Amino acid sequence: MNLSLSRLPIVLKSPILSALLLAALSLPAAANEAVIRKAFTDRLPHLKVDEVRPAAMPGLWELRIGNEIRYTDPTGSFLIEGELLDLKTRKNLTEERVTQLNRVDFASLPLKDAMVWKSGSGKRRIAVFADPNCGYCKRFEKGLQEMKDVTVYTFLIPILGGDSPEKSRSIWCAKDSTSAWLGWMLKGEMPPKSVPGCDGGAIERNLALSRKINVNGTPAIVLEDGSRIPGAVGAAELEKRLQALNAPAGKS
Repeated sequence: MNLSLSRLPIVLKSPILSALLLAALSLPAAANEAVIRKAFTDRLPHLKVDEVRPAAMPGLWELRIGNEIRYTDPTGSFLIEGELLDLKTRKNLTEERVTQLNRVDFASLPLKDAMVWKSGSGKRRIAVFADPNCGYCKRFEKGLQEMKDVTVYTFLIPILGGDSPEKSRSIWCAKDSTSAWLGWMLKGEMPPKSVPGCDGGAIERNLALSRKINVNGTPAIVLEDGSRIPGAVGAAELEKRLQALNAPAGKS
């Protein structure tokens, strides 16, 4: 049969043939993913690989392990730990990917389970995951007092051991939990003993939330665009981040 080349585009417009072509093009990627997953299951069974996908660099494959990024070859024979840099654009592709993975939907945060205070208009919102025994959290809380026009939502997560759970419950169950929190963090005023029958369920929910979004240390700061700051920053640095967040498009 003589098939004219002029008719080929018409043939390829068939929905069935188009679907078959796309499926055929995706086969190598699917095959590589299966090979890589099997290789890591056989060689590093303790390593839970959540996602396998082609990396920006040709021939390199990205492994997502929780919210961490590693790289491997198409056969899963090598494991590469490090950052992938695009020298043309001068971008840290690994850092960008981790930032994307760590992004939090601010609107979905259960703000009813947080203590809240604001200064000025309170138009700029941040969420903070903190432990009452965290020294860095105390330093960060003091810096926050210098901020203007912010609303701060603090999620108590007692993860440092010792009497952190007891302190967290006493603070949360106080008549004015925000005042009890600020009194302890800023002035070292011991919170009142937890009243019997107080519902401390919010603290357990906060712990579950922190595990879900991979908060592994305190303070962990979430900005309104979902970006995160892991660890304490000074008021000047936080102000810089907030200004960049609210800057008009194309400006910083």
